[in-house]
Amino acid sequence: MTTSPSTALHPVIDKVTQRITERSKSLRSTYLSQLEHMRGRGPRRASLSCANQAHANAAMDSNTKIWLNQAQKPNIGIVTAYNDMLSAHQPYEHYPAQIRQTALRFGGTAQVAGAVPAMCDGVTQGRPGMELSLFSRDVIAQATAVALTHDAFDATLCLGICDKIVPGLLIGALAFGHLPTIFIPAGPMGSGLSNKEKAAVRERYAQGKATKEELLAAESAAYHSAGTCTFYGTANSNQMLLEAMGLHLPGAAFVHPGDPLRSVLTDAAVERVLQLTEQSGNYKPIGQLVNEKTIVNAVIALLATGGSTNHTIHWIAVARAAGIIIDWQDFDELSGVIPLLTRVYPNGTADVNAFEDAGGPVFVIRELLSAGLMHADVMTVYGNDGLNSHTTRPVLTEDGKVKWEALPAESTDTTVVRNVTDPFAPTGGLRLLHGNLGRAIVKASAVPEDAWIIKAPAKVFESQDALVKAYKAGELNMDFVAVVIFQGPQANGMPELHQFTPVLGSLMSAGYKVALVTDGRMSGASGKVPAALHVSPEVAQGGPLGKVRDGDVVELNVHTGELRALVDADVWSQRAVRELSKEVTFGYGRDLFAAQRRVVTAPEHGASTLFID
Repeated sequence: MTTSPSTALHPVIDKVTQRITERSKSLRSTYLSQLEHMRGRGPRRASLSCANQAHANAAMDSNTKIWLNQAQKPNIGIVTAYNDMLSAHQPYEHYPAQIRQTALRFGGTAQVAGAVPAMCDGVTQGRPGMELSLFSRDVIAQATAVALTHDAFDATLCLGICDKIVPGLLIGALAFGHLPTIFIPAGPMGSGLSNKEKAAVRERYAQGKATKEELLAAESAAYHSAGTCTFYGTANSNQMLLEAMGLHLPGAAFVHPGDPLRSVLTDAAVERVLQLTEQSGNYKPIGQLVNEKTIVNAVIALLATGGSTNHTIHWIAVARAAGIIIDWQDFDELSGVIPLLTRVYPNGTADVNAFEDAGGPVFVIRELLSAGLMHADVMTVYGNDGLNSHTTRPVLTEDGKVKWEALPAESTDTTVVRNVTDPFAPTGGLRLLHGNLGRAIVKASAVPEDAWIIKAPAKVFESQDALVKAYKAGELNMDFVAVVIFQGPQANGMPELHQFTPVLGSLMSAGYKVALVTDGRMSGASGKVPAALHVSPEVAQGGPLGKVRDGDVVELNVHTGELRALVDADVWSQRAVRELSKEVTFGYGRDLFAAQRRVVTAPEHGASTLFID
């Protein structure tokens, strides 16, 4: 199917976009006024005093220093999330040197403006440090602002991939919306042990049927080298959304770290960002690129690929950073008309390498545009044909350069990616649930349809450890709904709860009907368990989920969007909400985030400590 720029936009997408635009009118106007005020005239470095410039230039090599001292050429600020704890970010170690050399070749300069913290959720899963994970997004945004606040840069290159890191970098970059910005990915690791085999070993271990040595061997075979983890969780969902927003070069997301094309794409991003500066005559600041239509395109890309539930939190905060207000109702209405075009683990058995081989993000974007299911009329960092410029894939030429080619009309593997005329499902991967327990998000695309309705007695837990302990004691061999409370951002920072996945998954495999309802989160790797996540308001704020008692029948219905306790209304109204214990021991750095826990907004408002009005 070919892209047709004249395809009429779907009326629901148009309606939702207009509603967002109207809702955001005042805030967006203020943001754009600030952006205009921050625009410079000529290279930013020229506005610095001689002492300022001397400090900023002192450590640079002589060739770069000549150009910096003259302050006549555009200077790129590199914001990097490099560390070698994250396999996805380890390849970034040598990117700054390459970027500096490439910038000189194309008539500019580049400096590392600053680094941002980047924790690995895969390392902190089930550990105390996971309680800092969500808050790290806002710390990254602030660190990005600190890096760029030297006001010595004419463009930004952001080096980041994983969970909270890309949203944080993007929020920080939008605070400097007058600067052209491109995100440079580093690509996924090669395929290792399949996600299905890995999950099976995890379930056997949870059942006591596999040893710790067997589990470690399986995990090491799955996570085995530099590059992003290959399941379609938050990190790889980030890459899909950036492609849909036009903030990558087209098709850059899933090229492997060691592929020669990867290095050439990095050079091309440097050349391109220099072409977007004020001095170039083709000025495209990120604050103008990211608008209401761009945000809607990101949400649509998430829904069409069954991406991470974390983005129902993160992209609300990202939008707010650009003066745009979105909510879960917007996600839900869009989900009702966006077809599911991919099956990538945990929504299927394939990994992101198979996704890329079958067509990848470029294929998905092309298909959605062809059916009027995305806004084509947006600015992007590449080309002048709106999002249609992002419907071709990069290939390496014989002379070592990059060119972009059209994809085949059909997917090369229809078990992984499909055309818009033959989707895996007619509606998107995420749904809004609501009822007398509050509002929540469910990742419907990961759940078998025969598990979309569950009505069973509740078993209430105040921690994931308590649930796992009950499982090991043999107390959960039944149909039940696990209600796990005090897992929201104000209670404990809203850690991801992946300890539940193998436990509840093994109970489902044993034939029990189970579900999870929590004010916490499980991100993109939630698996096959029906899970009502981010229940708002959270229990620590008096949310009604705290009224549930053991034995109450709880109904979760993905078809109708219902989430409720089947308790007599008079009894329900008289019940008190459980109170969070005041005798909480922190440590592991959590004490330093007490202020954030007090002021953080609800998940539907972005779980933000930055925008609290």
